[in-house]
Amino acid sequence: MKITSLDKLEKMKMTMEGAKDTWKQVPLSKSDGSPNFSFRVFTIMPGGHTPYHTHVSEHMNYFIEGEGVLVTESGEERPVKKGDFVLVLPGEKHQYKNKSARSPMIMICAVPKEYE
Repeated sequence: MKITSLDKLEKMKMTMEGAKDTWKQVPLSKSDGSPNFSFRVFTIMPGGHTPYHTHVSEHMNYFIEGEGVLVTESGEERPVKKGDFVLVLPGEKHQYKNKSARSPMIMICAVPKEYE
């Protein structure tokens, strides 16, 4: 069993091409012995964004702070905010953008442990 807190975890700057002002923390993962999933927490700073990308597995996201948009495969920008859940299916191209001028957007991202 493991209990941890975000304030005790290192924030790593995302270096993936297309990411801007986005940080990642990994509170639970295969390195902790998780048999199926990893939980990652992304902090997207004002004006920042994740890459516009796809992956082979689903991602489940929950917004714990802030607001922004989810850019869909068609280019549509759909609003997301604190308390929202998002399911991104395998192969769906997507991107998260923080359009705020002041506040970070923070989300939990659950993925199969192999993805991490």
